Amino acid sequence: MNIPLLDLKAQFQPLRTEILAAVQTVCDEQGFVLGPRVVAFEEAIAKYIGARYAIGCASGSDALLLSLMAMGVGQGDEVITVPFTFFATAGAISRLGAKPVFVDIQQDSFNLDPLQFERAITSRTKAIIPVHLFGQCADMAAINRIANTKRIPVIEDACQAIGAAQNGTRAGVLGATGCFSFFPSKNLGGFGDGGMITTNDQSLADSLSMLRVHGSRVRYLHDAIGINSRLDALQAAVLHIKLKYLDQWAEGRRRNAAKYEQLFKQAGLLDRVTLPTTHSGNFHVYNQYTIRVSKRDDLRAYLKDKGVGTEIYYPLPMHLQNCYKDLGHQKGSFPVSEQAAEQVLSLPIYAELSESHLTYVVEAIADFYRRS
Repeated sequence: MNIPLLDLKAQFQPLRTEILAAVQTVCDEQGFVLGPRVVAFEEAIAKYIGARYAIGCASGSDALLLSLMAMGVGQGDEVITVPFTFFATAGAISRLGAKPVFVDIQQDSFNLDPLQFERAITSRTKAIIPVHLFGQCADMAAINRIANTKRIPVIEDACQAIGAAQNGTRAGVLGATGCFSFFPSKNLGGFGDGGMITTNDQSLADSLSMLRVHGSRVRYLHDAIGINSRLDALQAAVLHIKLKYLDQWAEGRRRNAAKYEQLFKQAGLLDRVTLPTTHSGNFHVYNQYTIRVSKRDDLRAYLKDKGVGTEIYYPLPMHLQNCYKDLGHQKGSFPVSEQAAEQVLSLPIYAELSESHLTYVVEAIADFYRRS
C-alpha cells in the first residue's frame, strides 16, 4: 500500500465543487484582503470556539506574535514556554527582543509541566505560552491557577488544536488569547498560510485588530507600530466551507486513534510502542497521532520502504537549536523533551483512512520488530 502521512486530495475531492464555487465568487468580487468574507469567517470561528472575538491574521506564527505585541511584551521581558514545539512558539518571543524561558514537558502528554512553571517565574516574566501539542490541551486549570495568582497573561498556542477542549471548554478561550494556524496540514487547513486569534477581552481584540494593519485604526493614521498580517478573503472563503466539516473530520481522527489502540494491543506491541495518552477531561482532536518507539529512525526507514508516510515532530528541541545557543542550555537541561525528540514518530491519522490502511500500518510496525 501507499499511505501518505496526510492526503489532502482525499479531503478536497468531496468538497471540490463547493470550494471552487466560493473561490470563483471571491474572484468575481475582486475583494482579496480582509473585507466581508473575512468578517464572516471570523464570526463563524468565534461562535465555534465560544469566544467573543476572533481576529484573522496571516499565519499561526503571526497570531502568536500579535498576541505578545498586544500584551506589551518587548526587550528584556521573559516569556515562559516549552522547548518541545514548533519553532514559531519560541521565535515569536525572540522577534520582540524578549527571552524564551523554557520549562520541560510532561512525559505522557508532551505538554507543558505545570509543576515546573511556577519555579520559572521571575520579576521579568511577562506571559506564558502553553502549547496544546498534537491536538490535546495542556493542563490549563493548573497553569491558570498559577498564572492568575502571579498576574501573568496566558497565550494558548492552539495551532494544532482547533476543536480540542478541556472540561467542555474549547481551546482558544482557556487563556487570554488563543492562537490558531490554518496551514494546510492542520485539521482545519487552508490553501496556504492563515491564522486566527480568539479572545474574550474587548481591549485585547481592539489592539489585535489595530496591530495587524500596521497599528492603524483609521487609514494612514497609526497609533502603534504594528505589522502587516491580514487574512486573505480567498483563504477565509475556503476555510469557512471547511469549518462545516471540521467536527466530522475530528471524529474520524478520533475513531482512527481508537482503532490504532485496538490494533496495537492485538498485535502485542505495547512493550515496544507507547501510545498517545489523553488526560482526563480532555477532548483530543489528533492533529498528529504520535507514538514513542525504540529504534525510531530504523523503524521510520522501514515504514518508508513499505509505503507508509511518517514524520518526526520534533527532532531537536528548541533549547538545543543553534539560534538559541546564547541561552546557555546544554544537553540534559530538559531531559523529557530531549527523550521525546529521540523517540517520537507520527503516523497517518487523517479521517479518510480506512481500517485496512490502519491495519497495514500496525502490521508493518509489528513486522519490523519481529525482524529486529
